[in-house]
Amino acid sequence: MFLWTLINLKKMHLKTFIIILGFCSLQCFECFVHNSEYKWPTIGISVLVRNKAHTLPYFLTCLRNMDYPKDRLYLWMYSDYNEDNSVEIIETWAENYASEYNGVYITKNTTSPKLHFEEKSPTHWSIARFRHVIALREKALQFAKNMWADYLFMIDADVFLTDRDTLKSLVRKNLTIVAPMLLSDGLYSNFWCGMTENYYYQRTDDYQPILRRENQTCHEVPMVNTAVLISLRHTATDSLTYDPKKMEGYNGPQDDIIAFAISARNKGIALKICNDHIYGFVLVPLEETDSLEKDNEQLLNIKLEAISRSVPLTVDSALQKYVKYPEKWKFGFDEIYMINLERRPERRQMMELSFKELGMDVKLFKAVDGRILDLNDLREYSVTLMPNYEDPYHKRPMKAGEVGCFLSHYYIWEEIVKNKYAKTLILEDDVYFVPYFRHRLVALLDELKDIKWDLLYLGRKAMHGGDEEYTTKHTTRPLYSYWTLGYALSERGASKLLAARPLANMMPVDEFLPVMFDQHPNDTWKSHFPQRNLVALSAAPLLVYPTHYTGEDGYVSDTENSHIVQQDDFHNEL
Repeated sequence: MFLWTLINLKKMHLKTFIIILGFCSLQCFECFVHNSEYKWPTIGISVLVRNKAHTLPYFLTCLRNMDYPKDRLYLWMYSDYNEDNSVEIIETWAENYASEYNGVYITKNTTSPKLHFEEKSPTHWSIARFRHVIALREKALQFAKNMWADYLFMIDADVFLTDRDTLKSLVRKNLTIVAPMLLSDGLYSNFWCGMTENYYYQRTDDYQPILRRENQTCHEVPMVNTAVLISLRHTATDSLTYDPKKMEGYNGPQDDIIAFAISARNKGIALKICNDHIYGFVLVPLEETDSLEKDNEQLLNIKLEAISRSVPLTVDSALQKYVKYPEKWKFGFDEIYMINLERRPERRQMMELSFKELGMDVKLFKAVDGRILDLNDLREYSVTLMPNYEDPYHKRPMKAGEVGCFLSHYYIWEEIVKNKYAKTLILEDDVYFVPYFRHRLVALLDELKDIKWDLLYLGRKAMHGGDEEYTTKHTTRPLYSYWTLGYALSERGASKLLAARPLANMMPVDEFLPVMFDQHPNDTWKSHFPQRNLVALSAAPLLVYPTHYTGEDGYVSDTENSHIVQQDDFHNEL
């Protein structure tokens, strides 16, 4: 009983706790945290909001979805000179959900920022604006102390914590200052690995390995920001500050996150960034020359990235009215197909979420399932396997899944010719769309408007080591390539593929296509298709990639996970 009383004392310093219970180690602390009777520490959460109406519905939903006792959380939201409807969104959220928390406090500042910060644009950071934010960070520290909170979680409104266990995970680490590593739509994250003598960012060789999560642990770094958990139970944090004026001898910039990092360093406090989980995502800060519209595009990129990782950003019902989606269109194609196995509804649902975000008008095409091939269809089309076909890597005959995959694409080619579609986009159901996909695709098609092509790869795996010839600024002539996860096909191209009568010598579809544009290394296979004049191009850089690669968590191959089709048995069945 004495032990549990000590643990639950508010403002109890961990160092004191360890002295009193000299036998208690970090491992013992972990035991307490995992005990079902453990009362989680209180956390004050500070959120500064400025013109974040586009991110708030997702941010607030992620925050509410945290698997942490809400009666142990205090929220302070500061609406900072908002010129959009951020205040309305915050108040709507509070009206519906604030009662779930120990306390929710909202402060609003509505006068014009131009009068205070001498701003040239909404993305301009003047010295006055930095000083204002520094003052707010200091108020956040004081807010948490006034609440006798055990921790302060300083988080910005463009962070999306998709890991519901984030707060519990960080608390369990028992670190003084720690941040969850966040992903963006590029190489940006919420930490630095190097800092110059003048306290600015320094590029180092350590950064990308941490970002790529090669060593999944908590790394000591010179700066963390955007989502930072500060333990207030350690005496060393009592005088932490974001204010350069409170730091003797500080000669760095007027910058809240840099000042905080130097303050921690001066007190011997390590800053830790943890990449042991995929905790969530963050938008890249806008440059002074950027428009606010770029933030919306970044948000779209993040939403697509989250969908590809099967952790889509959701929105609470009360905030749904603040989320808008683009109108559906076909991006200049006559039709867009998405091939999906009926027994893979989870893939279809993830792809449909991406299409909704992109405004992409897509027709679902039910894939031919290799596990339950319709033998009547095979008889009708006189399917014959390529004689002596052997997979180049696995050294095996074709699998039933590969037969089904080929037929799925083949039937779409037939529809293209039947309906005289000039341009068609064909997608499989495991596609990740690159950042700014919409703009890149439209620009690519415009670039090709005066160029004749039959096949246009949007995504592929190059199976060669040679350099490819550029045909336009953003297209090449592909050499031997794999994958059919995303490609465009003209009516003429579909006609050429059908005219080759590929069902009479069936091979995997991603082997067949390079045969048809005469870039396959196997001359024996090519000899079965004398007319190899398909005009193929490839986007460069590519616009789509697979959501999962072979061997990664979540990777499933319905072609590989099917039975081998024995040549003799195949024909006997037919």
